[in-house]
Amino acid sequence: MDAPHYNLGIVRSFIHWSILWGVVAILVGILISFQLVNPDLNFPPYLTYGRLRPLHTNAGIFGWAIGSFFALYLYMVQRLCRRPLWSDGLARFQLYLFNFTIIVAAVTLLLGFTQSKEYHELEWPVDLLVVVLWVVFSVNILMTIFKRKEQQMYVSLWFMAASLIGVAVLYLVNSAAVPVSLFKSYSAYAGTNDANVQWWYGHNAVAMVLTAPPLAVFYYFLPKSTGVPIFSHRLSIVAFWSLIFMYLWTGAHHLLWTPVPDWVQTLAMAFSIMLIAPSWGSVVNGYLSMNGQWHQMRENYLVKFLILGITFYGLQTLQGPLQAVRSFSAFIHYTEWVPGHVHMGALGWVSLVLFAAFYYLAPRIYNRELYSIPLANLHFWLVLIGQLIYSVSLWIAGVQQAGMWHAISPDGSLTYSFMESLVEMYPYYWARAFSGLIYLAGVAIFVYNLAMTARRGKPLMPAAA
Repeated sequence: MDAPHYNLGIVRSFIHWSILWGVVAILVGILISFQLVNPDLNFPPYLTYGRLRPLHTNAGIFGWAIGSFFALYLYMVQRLCRRPLWSDGLARFQLYLFNFTIIVAAVTLLLGFTQSKEYHELEWPVDLLVVVLWVVFSVNILMTIFKRKEQQMYVSLWFMAASLIGVAVLYLVNSAAVPVSLFKSYSAYAGTNDANVQWWYGHNAVAMVLTAPPLAVFYYFLPKSTGVPIFSHRLSIVAFWSLIFMYLWTGAHHLLWTPVPDWVQTLAMAFSIMLIAPSWGSVVNGYLSMNGQWHQMRENYLVKFLILGITFYGLQTLQGPLQAVRSFSAFIHYTEWVPGHVHMGALGWVSLVLFAAFYYLAPRIYNRELYSIPLANLHFWLVLIGQLIYSVSLWIAGVQQAGMWHAISPDGSLTYSFMESLVEMYPYYWARAFSGLIYLAGVAIFVYNLAMTARRGKPLMPAAA
């Protein structure tokens, strides 16, 4: 039987563009981190912190992360289904629309057009582009799955399908708005209802964009990289269904101590704590898959990225539920602890897994051996050190900040003013800014290694290719 002809060209194109937008996200992130310690780096009106920060998050989440998942979904679905893409034309149209949407999003955000919703700042005309983009992508992936030649539905396909459906539902519900001009609209919801819908979307966007897709990637590329199967397919499926069910109820833990009804807050808090179990189901599955294979942590550069990535995922899913407890939330909410937590997931969990997947694909999309494994190892250590400095410094900053905010003098007045607490944050802000430079150095080596692989890597033998 002839082997299916897989479309690697579209995968390669999405990898290139997602890396470009990832570098943009890091550069903007470094700029705004230095703006915090040197306000003179704000250049009004377009290059101020208030306009650059949503550009940073959107470029990181939608440009780097989702762009990477576009590439990896299109690669994985063909192999897991043992058939080519349902439509190469749709995939090509998706690539053009993806980049057009990212550019329009960046321009409108810099111009100040925003809905002011976390992770959903884009105004209604850009929302429409996002919807069309997601429909095109989803139709192509789901039709490929429906017409698959492989009977078994591997766990990565389950996570992929869930993210496609989940993002569609979340985005459509939260984007409901009444347009009043070309780039201005008002939410269809009001007051606490709007807040509740927004954080139902916001936290489940973390589930359907920054949890399910990287888990799909992890479950596919760990066995491919190690040469051994996942420890338990049954455990992976149980963890999948439990995760998808429990995540949907957790959004209101962002709204503790607000006018949202207490029962909604308590429900979100309870499900957030229960979420530890299915999250750690995947962590344990990954660790047990390494039984007898831990030597590969020394010998296989891909395994280092994947295992440290799933480790950061495990830490994230312990921190997150703890932050959903009312007493702890009252202490650390609004402090620097929160960006430290978020970036452990973005820079540690999601990005490490994506780096591993791209390194694995490099020989396959360029038909050449990786240019330098030592450079890949150096990349690993730089991004690991940068991420750790970033998160640990901000965790310490958050605890100190919260302690100063909550300190009460014997007469009942606040012990510290806001400005006094802000001054104490400057050493941590410097640490955050320089950790970004370390991370950027690692990513620069990653880009150089891939570029040199494409240009000067040793050609693979036909059988290996």
